[in-house]
Amino acid sequence: MPSPFPGMDPWLELPGVFPDLHSSLIYLIREAINAQLPDGYVATTTQLVWVDPELQREPDVAAYGPDFRPEGDIAGEPFAAEGMVAVAAEAIAEPWDEPYLEILSDEGDRLVTAVEILSLSNKKAGDNGRVSYQQKQNEFRLGNVNLVEIDLLRGGTHATAIPLTRLRQVASRFDYHVCVTVIGDPTRYEVKPFLLTDRLPTVVIPLDPGVRPVKVELQPLLDRAYDTGLYARLARYTTKHPDPPLAAEQQAWAAAILTEKGVIRA
Repeated sequence: MPSPFPGMDPWLELPGVFPDLHSSLIYLIREAINAQLPDGYVATTTQLVWVDPELQREPDVAAYGPDFRPEGDIAGEPFAAEGMVAVAAEAIAEPWDEPYLEILSDEGDRLVTAVEILSLSNKKAGDNGRVSYQQKQNEFRLGNVNLVEIDLLRGGTHATAIPLTRLRQVASRFDYHVCVTVIGDPTRYEVKPFLLTDRLPTVVIPLDPGVRPVKVELQPLLDRAYDTGLYARLARYTTKHPDPPLAAEQQAWAAAILTEKGVIRA
């Protein structure tokens, strides 16, 4: 079943849904880019990695099993007998990673363009994921690498390269936006702000100077991700509310669409 909404679905911004959507869109965008790239270029996925001591992952049940217990007592008496003192260990802070796209040239030796979909952690003030993202963002901009940033999250702290004040000069009202920084001028931005009620835009992906950029239509990719990810089941339109909440006008608009599509009852 396709998404009931014409553009971005606000229920897909939920913390339990968006990380999977983020990953799905990255791979679908890579597929769309590689289908158009001229000879000498290739789009690949890579990972932004950071460590957050406040976040703990669940153990790998597939490797150990939910009821795994080591046989025998490897702690306690043998160590105490040698005068060793037991001290409680702190929880291990595991690295976290998020995929993004790189377009490479010269047989993979040169990074031409980075394509990012902003994540929940990228927009969370004080989060290590945000700090790591901003560091990588600056490296791209100062290293003559094109940077394409796609923000499909209404909530959180502004995180794309364009300052929020300058973005608001372009559009006083927007829910989402795309920001492109092009090689050679890190202080100039190509931006596309859009509303919840709009279809997702076509994104221009720049390559090297003098090389025609490729274009990616985001809406068909979101529609495909929605279907293959079974997001209609995860969204739970009848029992969950969007996060962040919709404004009154948006809520009325969303309710009318969900009623018309038969997702909820009037």
